[in-house]
Amino acid sequence: MIKSLPNIKYTDSGNFFLIAGPCAIENDKTPFEIAEKIVKITDELKIPYIFKGSFKKANRSRIDSFTGIGNEKALKIIQKVGEEFGVPTTTDIHESSDAYLAAEYVDVLQIPAFLVRQTDLVVAAAKTGKAVTLKKGQFLSPESMQFPVQKVTDSGNDNVAIIERGTTFGYQDLVVDYRGIPVMQKYAPVILDVTHSLQQPNQSSGVTGGKPALIETVAKAGIAVGADGLFIETHPDPKNAKSDGANMLPLDRLQDLLTKLIKIRKAIQ
Repeated sequence: MIKSLPNIKYTDSGNFFLIAGPCAIENDKTPFEIAEKIVKITDELKIPYIFKGSFKKANRSRIDSFTGIGNEKALKIIQKVGEEFGVPTTTDIHESSDAYLAAEYVDVLQIPAFLVRQTDLVVAAAKTGKAVTLKKGQFLSPESMQFPVQKVTDSGNDNVAIIERGTTFGYQDLVVDYRGIPVMQKYAPVILDVTHSLQQPNQSSGVTGGKPALIETVAKAGIAVGADGLFIETHPDPKNAKSDGANMLPLDRLQDLLTKLIKIRKAIQ
């Protein structure tokens, strides 16, 4: 578990924890619909929960792709979700100035996979005093993640976790090397990003594809090898989501999946 988070419940349940929400903050309605459903499920199943939403999408294949509804507007929505439902919140940042802006609104700052080697960004996030999650670069070995973790801790912040999100396999696919989870747990708690691990990037259309049918398979394997937490992007209508709809989990399938995963967690304990 990431340490020192406000409002987090059920840390003594023995369950994995969950980071979940929409890919992007699309409007001022959908985040609350998603959070309300997830909070109900995680309360019932006693799963510690952190709400996730991107306040802006800086890494897009095409210039005409959706990037956000406005930085402060989106951050205020994330903050309001956290306050209304009593849960911690997280968002991803892309430049050092984002760290100081987002830290005013959220509890956890996420460093994207493509930027995890950017020292100034990682240090800026660490120095806000907020918890920091580091997505493993698609191009990095599990062993190399000790160095971004060390950048956070050397900046005076021990509240850090690693997010596994697959490794580049050819030009248009990702694979998860589950051997890397226990390796990275030597450095920090490890969260498996189930949905981004199933992306199919670099499509000729300029729109990232995905394999959502494998969400359950990847999640089960992650829990079986002992991941500390899961990261799942979910939406009531993935086909019409403005970002990453091709690899998101339909919201109405989340409870069944989490129920199955708890059984696996209990079996391996």
